[in-house]
Amino acid sequence: MDDYRKIGIGLTCAGVLFLILGMLLFFDKGLLAMGNILFLSGVVLIIGAKKTLRFFFQRRKIRGTSCFVGGIALVLIGWPVFGMGFEAFGFLNLFGDFFPIAIGFLRNMPIIGSVLSLPFVRAVTDRFISKARLPV
Repeated sequence: MDDYRKIGIGLTCAGVLFLILGMLLFFDKGLLAMGNILFLSGVVLIIGAKKTLRFFFQRRKIRGTSCFVGGIALVLIGWPVFGMGFEAFGFLNLFGDFFPIAIGFLRNMPIIGSVLSLPFVRAVTDRFISKARLPV
């Protein structure tokens, strides 16, 4: 792993932290805006600018991209609650294909895997995995 990816992972984690703090502190505009900027710059550093543009502007993901970018714009102009709602919808449309892969990875972890193996939790998570297809 090169240094750009390490920095990108740090920026993405910091962006998620700022987003969580911004929501916990009653949708603070500054924290949410900083979280959005850090998250997007981290994604660009992790996968590269060309692949990021290719990912966000796929024909089948254009609705998710427009909602995600529109949500960021709403946060930046001062409507954080509506902006985060739009962002959440766009995020689920953009990155929803990765959830089955993440659940499969989490099932192999020591403590989280045992929780995900409980019968009622497994029944819910198996629905996500059954719809799995490769995102790229």
